[in-house]
This record gives sequence, C-alpha cells and structure tokens, in this order.
Amino acid sequence: MNAQSNKQASIYSPSFYSSPTGYKMCLRLYLNGDGTARQTHMSLFFVLMRGEYDAILKFPFNFKVIFCLYDQNNQQNNIIDSFRPDIKSSSFQRPRSDMNIASGIPKFIPLATLQNENNSYVRDNTMFIKVTIDFDNMPKRLVSYALSLNPGLTNSIQQTMIRQEHERQEQVLISSTTNLQTDQSVAENLSDDNILLNIPANENINQMTP
Repeated sequence: MNAQSNKQASIYSPSFYSSPTGYKMCLRLYLNGDGTARQTHMSLFFVLMRGEYDAILKFPFNFKVIFCLYDQNNQQNNIIDSFRPDIKSSSFQRPRSDMNIASGIPKFIPLATLQNENNSYVRDNTMFIKVTIDFDNMPKRLVSYALSLNPGLTNSIQQTMIRQEHERQEQVLISSTTNLQTDQSVAENLSDDNILLNIPANENINQMTP
C-alpha cells in the first residue's frame, strides 16, 4: 500500500559483499514499478556501493547479474532474469559516493502475478529474492540448476555441486556429439554402399541391351 501511495516508492536491501574481499552492493526494489514499468511491473535493480576493497578490485564492474524470485511452493517455478552491465555507464564505475545509480530490470515481474491471491511468490507478506554475480560466465543451461539449490547450503558446497553438475552436463554433451558423429558416419557409409551397388547394376543392364 505504501508503494502504491508513493509513501515508500522503493526499498533497499541490506548491503553485502560479493566475497570476503569483493564488491560491496545492495538491491533496490520498486514494488509498484519504476519509470515506464510503474503500476504494471515490479522493478528490481542492482546497486554498486563504495566498499572497503575497491582499491584492489577491477572497474568498471563487468559481471553478469542474475536475479531470482523464489517460488515458495517448491515447484521450481522461480522467476529468473539477468542483465550484463553497460561498462560505459556511471552505474558500474568505481563508486565515488556511498552508492552508484541503480541499474537493472524495470519489468521484472508483472504486478498482476503478485496480486493474484494464489501466487506462489508472496507468503505472509514475504518474498525471497536472490542475486548471483556470475564471475565464471556460467552456461545458461546451468543457471537454473544453480538457483534450484537449497539456499541453506554453504557457498562452498553449492559451488562444488555446481561444478559437478557442469562436468556431468559436459560429459552428456560430449556423448551426444560422439553419437551424432557416429550416426552421420554410418549414414554416409550406407549411402556410399548404395552408390557402389547401383552402379554395377546399371552397367549390367546396359551391357545386356541389344
């Protein structure tokens, strides 16, 4: 109600670091939307803040940012969206004040979805939103798996599970590629055999013609 009446247009999350010696950041949430998304979507933004370790970090900040709004019915219907920073934007340069200008996804989720009494994203007036900074250029097929992991697991355990799943997916891809190449080779050999069989048959017919 406060968001709709402009009494509280946006909410900032507590600040946090991407790692013990990493980038300082927070999220900014417009429950009733911002700009062109006002009154149609919830807007979700990433804010880079001035941190303790900025002097040894690389700027502009150039890592993919992934947002996840959790499905609280455990149906894995999480809302996942992401963006890559515009390194020319002041939002991703080294912060000179407490925080840079927020940047992110204005149309993160339709308000109609959240206002539905049966939606699975709001329970007891609570939503759970996770932000992941993709330092490793995670393959798209791996993102959903990573965000489906139990948030209660430690980061080190989650990273191990993600690495193992990545290796498993790579093995599946290699196996699929090998099988495809084998199938193509068999098909080519069958095609060559047909050509070899047909040519002598035609020659015999020609030789028998008066």
